[in-house]
Amino acid sequence: MIKTVDTPLAGWQELSLSDRGMAFWWLGQSGFLIRSRHCSIVVDPYLSDSLAVKYRNARFKHVRMMPVPVPPETLSGIDWIFCTHRHTDHMDGATLSAIVGANPGCTLVAPAAAKQHLTDVIGAAPACIQGVDAGCHVPLQEGLDLESVASAHESLAYDQAGHCLCLGYVLDLEGTRLYHSGDCVPYEGLTETLKRLNIDVALLPVNGRDAERTGHGILGNFHFEEAVSLCQEAGIGVLVPHHFGMFDFNTVDPTELQSKIDRLDNALEVVVPRMNQALLIDGDSSRQWTS
Repeated sequence: MIKTVDTPLAGWQELSLSDRGMAFWWLGQSGFLIRSRHCSIVVDPYLSDSLAVKYRNARFKHVRMMPVPVPPETLSGIDWIFCTHRHTDHMDGATLSAIVGANPGCTLVAPAAAKQHLTDVIGAAPACIQGVDAGCHVPLQEGLDLESVASAHESLAYDQAGHCLCLGYVLDLEGTRLYHSGDCVPYEGLTETLKRLNIDVALLPVNGRDAERTGHGILGNFHFEEAVSLCQEAGIGVLVPHHFGMFDFNTVDPTELQSKIDRLDNALEVVVPRMNQALLIDGDSSRQWTS
């Protein structure tokens, strides 16, 4: 279903797409740049060294293992920015301020629980920020619909108003359903929710979790095996694993990851994203939204 093409991030706007096709590029960690012929989207971009500065005296230094793949201020032509929750590697003020500065007409979408925090970190007027909660179904523009799903960053959590702190987003872009979970682990009811939504491609974090990291405030995500099981049980045909290769204390061994992929049967397509590589999808085989 997915075709890969070596294309520099700097040339992301130049790639030719069919009318119902789409392409996406990995930005590192959980960040993705997504484009169709009719809109351009960024999800959870972390394109700075903010965390290395914040944690320079901490046990886990948060020093980048990979360079910033593209300066955020050069990402002009962005229509939508999605943030899944308020952790800095998903909602980075330095990155978001630069992208908003290059795209003053763009709209940011974030959990309603994090709307004020997002306003504070980027200094944007509230009018350009759309807060959503779990279970929202929002037509954003022609050819782009949003369905938000609760995410459990080790556990489901809510603010005092009952808004879910962490969300995943199902983007129906030109008929292809792309699910970005944000940070998440398996929880009761997630498989059934995703199965109902008829997802084509899942972008899931696979850096796992353990007691040591959790004990130091580093909340975890799916193990790779859990991400595979979720896709298989929810009827999702393509898995794009991510959330690795950024910080040395919170990554996976790429050789081990590939070995696990090689041992899978062919029922699930697993595509490991790489820097400066476009993942192309033909939307002609898309499925329709169901209630």
